[in-house]
Amino acid sequence: MTTQPTPTGPEPVAPVRTEDRKTVVAREKDAFGGVKIGSAFFGWLVATGMTVVLTALLAAVAGGLNLVSSPEALSDAARANNVSTDEIGWGAAVVVLVVVFLAYLAGGYVAGRMARFNGLKQGAAVFGWSVLIAVVVALLGAVAGAQFNVLSEINSFPNIPSSLEGLSLQGIVVLVGVVVVALVGAMLGGLTGMRYHRRIDKAGLGR
Repeated sequence: MTTQPTPTGPEPVAPVRTEDRKTVVAREKDAFGGVKIGSAFFGWLVATGMTVVLTALLAAVAGGLNLVSSPEALSDAARANNVSTDEIGWGAAVVVLVVVFLAYLAGGYVAGRMARFNGLKQGAAVFGWSVLIAVVVALLGAVAGAQFNVLSEINSFPNIPSSLEGLSLQGIVVLVGVVVVALVGAMLGGLTGMRYHRRIDKAGLGR
């Protein structure tokens, strides 16, 4: 008996994608965009940890190069508390700004990478978390006692000073510089983390 061949029919044709990459990404952004508070919080944790580690390393280096009178002076500057360039010198002040920038660049990158969209906003949210926590801790310390001001025990920015009376003009300039550098670093990091996903979208969805 001869077996009749089973008709297989035409070869299945893969569906043709009619939408371009920008349209797809825009639709995804509408559904999943916006500031992600959780991602920003983890970015803040990374920024805080990086500040502690980098300050410890660079304080030792700066102390060895006589950029500061003591590593503790650089740590105080990194906390943006009672900063004075008369105590730490302009060279160490630049080191502090570099530490803060790199730390918040890393924190913003983590937030932007986790959230995928709105990188600049994620970075700004990382900075917002740092300010919010500093305010809460400062209020807690004012109400319950200085022992609850935990930010004063670590090299974490920002640690809100109780008074600006002890700050020189140079110290105020450094303090403002630290704030600006932290915000800019966090936003640039968020933008960089977001662009990682855009490269993936380009590879998967084409031009």
